[in-house]
Amino acid sequence: MGLISWIVFGLIAGVIAKMIHPGKDPGGFIVTILIGIAGAMIGGFISTSLGFGDVSGFDLGSMGIAISGAFLLLFGYRKIRGA
Repeated sequence: MGLISWIVFGLIAGVIAKMIHPGKDPGGFIVTILIGIAGAMIGGFISTSLGFGDVSGFDLGSMGIAISGAFLLLFGYRKIRGA
């Protein structure tokens, strides 16, 4: 997927991860979006490394991977920041 696709995917994943794991983030909405984008990339990397397949397009499996990565990164961010 291209860079724009990752950004859009990450934006959606970040918003959904924020809905699943609500709370006050120190950085606000912009940081949540950036965490979503990074989480989507990390989720895709982990999924590919573990042999679950690569993130090849906008489909339900890829969205699940992106949301999972964003959720994990958001959870870790909150634990580190103490939020």
